[in-house]
Amino acid sequence: MQRRHFLGTLIAGAGAGTVPAVRAQPPFPSRPIRMLVGFAPGGATDVAFRVLAQNAAGILKQPVIVENKPGAGMVIPAQIMQTTAPDGYTIAQIAVSVFRTPYLVKTAWDPLKDLKYIIGLAAYPFGLVVPAASPIRTLADYIAYAKANPGTMTYGTPGTLSSPHLTMEDLAFQAGVKFNHVPYKGGAEALAALLGGHIMSLADGPSWAQYVEAGQLRLLATGGESRSARFSAAPTLKESGYDIVQNAPFGLAAPRDTDPAVVRILHDGFKQAMEMDNYRAALKQYDLEPAYLSSEQFTRFASDTMQKEKLLIDRIGLRKL
Repeated sequence: MQRRHFLGTLIAGAGAGTVPAVRAQPPFPSRPIRMLVGFAPGGATDVAFRVLAQNAAGILKQPVIVENKPGAGMVIPAQIMQTTAPDGYTIAQIAVSVFRTPYLVKTAWDPLKDLKYIIGLAAYPFGLVVPAASPIRTLADYIAYAKANPGTMTYGTPGTLSSPHLTMEDLAFQAGVKFNHVPYKGGAEALAALLGGHIMSLADGPSWAQYVEAGQLRLLATGGESRSARFSAAPTLKESGYDIVQNAPFGLAAPRDTDPAVVRILHDGFKQAMEMDNYRAALKQYDLEPAYLSSEQFTRFASDTMQKEKLLIDRIGLRKL
């Protein structure tokens, strides 16, 4: 009995001693972090994300690996979060298009309930461009052509239901014209199509910036509240008589059940990363605008934006696919 009791005590003690070791988790992060980006490789926003990832890797002391998941209006990264372990090692870039998706596409997840928002990073401005050789020199010319030739004015975007797509649909609605939308899997692909003569115009963020400065493309209008400091000769849609103000903030989110402590570590790391000079320079190079939001502010932004997107969708009469 004494021997049996001794063995039982020894086993129990050994088990008790191993419990903390089994349950103990290494400090976060202890391995590489995947950052899913909804933009195609080579575009302005993708380049900025890669600089940000490099900075964050140095701060978090682990590699931050950018994986491009273009298409579907830049919603794929958010969708992947629905089947991803909530451990902080896979995070997603969140575009504004995520907040309109439930109104236009049947989804099994809710952007407000099923994502944990980490940080708002930046915003890319809207611009409508045509080739420099185009006879269309102004936004008024563009609308006049569309009125005279219904459905023949082609415009490319980074994808169906992307912010540039809905901005152009809103413009068509307000101008009483019909355009021909040609969606691509990202801004770089859409830009290549315009430069190659496959479409007549491009509606996108600042992937066009260097080509406008080089004289290869003509900027007809931008979507900000005021004119772009870099392209001050181009009018805004608003001053051109249209009730449209469009920039497209984006940030990072994690799966819904991610530990708040992990979210805080990610937030703090990426906040330091976005304050570094090389990231600010990358934003400026492509006319992107810093748009920091804390986790709490980004969550409120998501809620407010979903309401605004519903009003826009109802106004221009889009229907669920």
